[in-house]
Amino acid sequence: MSEETVETNTMQDTQYIQFFDGGTEPTLAALGGKGASLVTMTAAGMPVPPGFVITTAQFDVFMAESGITGRVHALLAGLNPDDVAEVDAVSAAIRADIESCPVPADARAQTLTAYAALQSRFDEPVPVAVRSSATAEDLPDASFAGQQDTYLWLEGFDAVGEHIRKCWASLYTSRAITYRLKNNIPDEGLSMAVVVQKMVNAKASGVAMTLNPANGDRSKITIDASYGVGEMVVSGQVTPDNIVLDKVTLALVAEHLGDKQAELVPDPATRRLVEREVDADRRARRCLTDAQLTAVAMLAKRAEKHYKCPQDIEWALDADLPEDENLLLLQARPETVHSAKPKATPQPAASTPTAGGAATPGFSWGSIKLTA
Repeated sequence: MSEETVETNTMQDTQYIQFFDGGTEPTLAALGGKGASLVTMTAAGMPVPPGFVITTAQFDVFMAESGITGRVHALLAGLNPDDVAEVDAVSAAIRADIESCPVPADARAQTLTAYAALQSRFDEPVPVAVRSSATAEDLPDASFAGQQDTYLWLEGFDAVGEHIRKCWASLYTSRAITYRLKNNIPDEGLSMAVVVQKMVNAKASGVAMTLNPANGDRSKITIDASYGVGEMVVSGQVTPDNIVLDKVTLALVAEHLGDKQAELVPDPATRRLVEREVDADRRARRCLTDAQLTAVAMLAKRAEKHYKCPQDIEWALDADLPEDENLLLLQARPETVHSAKPKATPQPAASTPTAGGAATPGFSWGSIKLTA
């Protein structure tokens, strides 16, 4: 093992970088909602793909040293959230500014070292996902899920560095600006962390909620699942399988097989995600076995037990891992629609799946970009 490899393997958490398994106490202020959750779940021993978080401190020093912070405040002052054209123009100007300014040398160097440290954990280079983690997202009282960006299947540090700035810029999408203005969320103190995480080669993926979102029944677990990476579900291009289980016995309560006519999978030749048609036999059957359904439900229950409130989790089955180790937890956040209400009385009758087997109401995976 080379001296450089030893050094990257032993890199410690810094002001600008926090590894999922670095041992540093996660805080929302430093890591954002998504980043703090991933560090917390890793510390709890949950099966989270490895990665690190670029802390809000790096975003803050980037914004301050580049002079962007002052320009943002000036552009947002007096902005009318109902003036769509004006909001779009302001958003475009801020995002272009963020994406074009250089990152301070020390911060960039630490990110490069962290990326090398993550890659050194594997026998060969692995693609990563770069995911935004705003300080005001995934909170129990306000779900911001989906207002910033995620970029999938990135290879090499140049691509990662470029998309880190794109994630920072996504803090100022038109939708995010409008949401904050209409909900009186001040821009002062707003910051953005970014997650860099090993990409999962998903043969199936989806979400699970530790209640029935149709009626808030907490005695049920609802699972939506489809083949490949989950972007096809996000975009509405496929209808996933929708399954309802009893939370205590994990017995099947109801299921609706979705169309699942296509999947996103990695293409070895182009080294990118490609859309592939799912054959009729696979479409006609549930994409999860009974054992896999049980495993997903148990993982969702584990997250709920840890966080002590109903959870909305993202999960995936990694095609590159052994069958008993391939279920991975990508995200867990509080369910926000029903959780603040009193507990629903368990209903003995089977719940009705959403029309056409559509994705679970209230589910948002965020704005996911597919990149080469």
